[in-house]
Amino acid sequence: MKMPIKCPSCDGRLMITEVCCSDCKTIVRGGFDLSEFSALPRDEENFLRVFLTARGSVKEVGRQLGISYPTVKARLEALLNALGMGSMRAAARRRRLEILERLERGEIKAGEAVGQLRRLEE
Repeated sequence: MKMPIKCPSCDGRLMITEVCCSDCKTIVRGGFDLSEFSALPRDEENFLRVFLTARGSVKEVGRQLGISYPTVKARLEALLNALGMGSMRAAARRRRLEILERLERGEIKAGEAVGQLRRLEE
């Protein structure tokens, strides 16, 4: 069973507060963050495992998973986006910066900038 990452009550982010040794039963309490990888769905986690095993060879990933080269590339981009490392995130960051620069130069008003920034988040 995969560890839950969202609260079943409020949908908030869960944090690990206790770990226990399976041998001696020592318990360590505190606040431990979950890795961004723990939030991946099983299929994306499996894709990442295959990608790493294939040493990043898109052709080999396609062979192992029985999918086409473009599908491997698309899944890799989706995985990177899910981890906040993809081109969609980078493009959105560039667009936000452009909006702020236009605001700073006086080309747009604050309300217009806020509207544009909100639309980027949708």
